[in-house]
Amino acid sequence: MEAIDLQMVRVFLVDDHDLVRRGVRELLEEQGDMVVVGEAATADQAIEGINSVVPDVALLDARLPDGTGMEVCREVRSRHPEVAVLILTSFDDDSALFSAIMAGAAGFVLKQVRSSDLVSIVRRAAAGQSTLDPEVTRRVLDRVRSGRSLAMPAGLTPQETRVLEHIGRGLTNRQIAEEMLLTEKTVKNYVSSVLAKLGVSSRTKAALVAVHAEGAA
Repeated sequence: MEAIDLQMVRVFLVDDHDLVRRGVRELLEEQGDMVVVGEAATADQAIEGINSVVPDVALLDARLPDGTGMEVCREVRSRHPEVAVLILTSFDDDSALFSAIMAGAAGFVLKQVRSSDLVSIVRRAAAGQSTLDPEVTRRVLDRVRSGRSLAMPAGLTPQETRVLEHIGRGLTNRQIAEEMLLTEKTVKNYVSSVLAKLGVSSRTKAALVAVHAEGAA
């Protein structure tokens, strides 16, 4: 097997459409400074493959047959925080956008993006730069501001409050466990309790509560 130049940007592609993966692979590899080191069509394949090759950048489809790119992002980032994750989607969905950012994604890319812009975004992500443009940032801030109607409820224990703060920072259960010196199972139980006490159904909504509480402090 031909050795890969260490200066090359190593990219992993995840999309359930072979033609999409082929097109993106050809686009990136014709640049001369990028190489696709792996591909996957499902969330399970993506997690296994990315954990195996640990690329510089993972380009993930937001919607996969067995999960979402955001779920893959959260799992990958918990194991390999050095991997920059870009979420690729056909849908201009604010909820998916916010979920991607909370999962630790470096960027959120619409499939209508111009080829030259996609190449630039991948390079910037590989260099450790955020690829969110000002419009995307504004929309995320608008979502956070919309959480101001959510009040921090009474009844959270000190440990649950710390877990909520970590959720607001976008940490995974594994990362929270490491921060708090707990087992993942214990953290999972705390998260379930926090969501129940907040009266919300997802980590993203809980994160909005945490961000609002932090901003009001």
